[in-house]
Amino acid sequence: MAREFTRVGVVGLGTMGAGIVEVFARNGVDVVAVEVSDAALERGRANLTGSTDRAVARGKLAEADRDALLGRVTFAVGLDALHSVDLVIEAVPERLDIKQRLFADLDRVCKPEAILATNTSSLSVTEIAVATTRPDQVIGMHFFNPAPVMKLVEVVRTVVTSADVVADVEALCVRLGKVDVTITDRAGFIANALLFGYLNHAIGMFEARYATREDIDAAMKLGCGLPMGPLALLDLIGLDTAYEILDTMYRRGGRDRRHSPVPLLRQMVTAGLLGRKSGRGFYTYERAGSGKLVPDELTPTAPTSTDGARAVTTVGVVGSGTLAAGLVETFTAAGYQVVPVDPAGELPRLADVDLVVEATADDLDGTKALLAGLGEVCKPGVVLATTTSALPVIDLAMASGRPADVVGLHFANPATPLVEIVRTIRTSAEATATARAVVAALGRTGVVCADRAGFIVNALLFPYLNDAVRMLEADYSTTDDIDNAMKLGCGYPTGPFELLDTVGLDVALAVQRALYRELREPGLAPAPLLEQLVTADRPFRR
Repeated sequence: MAREFTRVGVVGLGTMGAGIVEVFARNGVDVVAVEVSDAALERGRANLTGSTDRAVARGKLAEADRDALLGRVTFAVGLDALHSVDLVIEAVPERLDIKQRLFADLDRVCKPEAILATNTSSLSVTEIAVATTRPDQVIGMHFFNPAPVMKLVEVVRTVVTSADVVADVEALCVRLGKVDVTITDRAGFIANALLFGYLNHAIGMFEARYATREDIDAAMKLGCGLPMGPLALLDLIGLDTAYEILDTMYRRGGRDRRHSPVPLLRQMVTAGLLGRKSGRGFYTYERAGSGKLVPDELTPTAPTSTDGARAVTTVGVVGSGTLAAGLVETFTAAGYQVVPVDPAGELPRLADVDLVVEATADDLDGTKALLAGLGEVCKPGVVLATTTSALPVIDLAMASGRPADVVGLHFANPATPLVEIVRTIRTSAEATATARAVVAALGRTGVVCADRAGFIVNALLFPYLNDAVRMLEADYSTTDDIDNAMKLGCGYPTGPFELLDTVGLDVALAVQRALYRELREPGLAPAPLLEQLVTADRPFRR
């Protein structure tokens, strides 16, 4: 039978620590909330009261319940106040030396049977545990921010953590209304191991000026249904925190370059550009601690986005499949005169159109031949757009004989409002502006990116999915727990394995192969398990 936790301690009352205090107190558990100084304690008290007051204002918490919640919390300076608690959770800065010293002190102060838990998101729980004389009673309880809202807790056991301790903490998570996933001690656990490789990749895109910060974030929100774009999320997490997590994962996780912090991240941290907490990160905020954006030197001005666009009234759509039919309907509904043609023999009908959109199968030789034919029959100045999701747009552009007129228009998914506008090194500013104007006229959101495998969405999404397959392949966790970790811990609409089965493993493998061929990054090589499942024609779930 699981032990009863009647009194717990929380050390460190920043945003996360105060949130953990609130979680316990909301669920009827008495809490001793500890900080290192009176000033820090008052800041922690303000964090807690501010959160509960906001919950009352939003109708999420009754005033009487708030008062009862706060009445369960005892604030104290110094660890000696924790002498009689049943469990302690620390939420101090993410530095191994700090946590080891703290656990050595907790080992001295706390009663012998007390469980000592760390909220670390990336450090080794084992290395923290060995600073005590009771490593079998040390465990990871990784809450997610904001702790009162996010349902996931990663329960991290070491090789010496007692089975009874694991069972007791799992039962406690249920009592707190949380969903736990129990895993072994590995860099990044589940959620951060998958999340931060993706975030790091997004920083690299921005650093390389592959796309603007706004377009990168819009692409992932609209193309994948994520609650926040990666750069906005990094500002929320804190760039210093992100750097520490990535650096720890890189050093502990086999030195995978995908987790090696992008140089721009270190530079921004050094410069004090830490995100919302400092008032400036990838974006600029009204003040330190605010989430309200204010314009800065990188903020785009809408009137210039379609300057120089060519007039378009007639659109030719080349293709006979589902995408082509959908585009005919979309352009017609937007008021364009549409000329649908079959690529086999009807190209001369496009002699007088203002824009051509090809929506044929992704076959390099066949599409190059098609673009060559369009280059011959279309009048000068016509923008030639390809909907390819996998082919290099520059190859198609050069085949056309008029590369300045060629642009990619990747309709990421018929159900989403996103269109990726792909410019090559030969695409003219007029062609890009025309594509922007047309996408806007369709009621879609256009994001502009350079011509690279995967564009924005697939280049960020599929390596994350591949990392999830590698995690499963290593027998670190199950498909259900990995999916739950990303949905409940990161707010993703679907888990990676649910998404893989929806997209199709063959499609995922093809995209991942294309990314690997272009970048030759070892971490982007398709997971062997993914290759095997495609060969065996097996999904992750039946």
